[in-house]
Amino acid sequence: MRNYELMYIIRPDVEAETVQAVTEKFQGIIANGGEIAKHDVWGKKRLAYEINKHREGTYVLVQFKAPASVVAELERVLKITDEVIRHMVTKDVVSA
Repeated sequence: MRNYELMYIIRPDVEAETVQAVTEKFQGIIANGGEIAKHDVWGKKRLAYEINKHREGTYVLVQFKAPASVVAELERVLKITDEVIRHMVTKDVVSA
């Protein structure tokens, strides 16, 4: 298992319950074969540039350990989730 870091931005027009549901969905995918080291919801922040006519978004940062198969499934679900406007998964080389 490798260390990874996931950052994703949720649309600003979704309600708090939906934000909670989306974060729990991704935590469940990671927990199915991996382990979460840190999970932070940074809250609503202004974007550096407009994405799909949105000027803000709710930022979420997750640091976790998982095999490549879990990361592939996570990426697949992130791409098809309508509430997520941007995401990035990187290998965390500092914690390794």
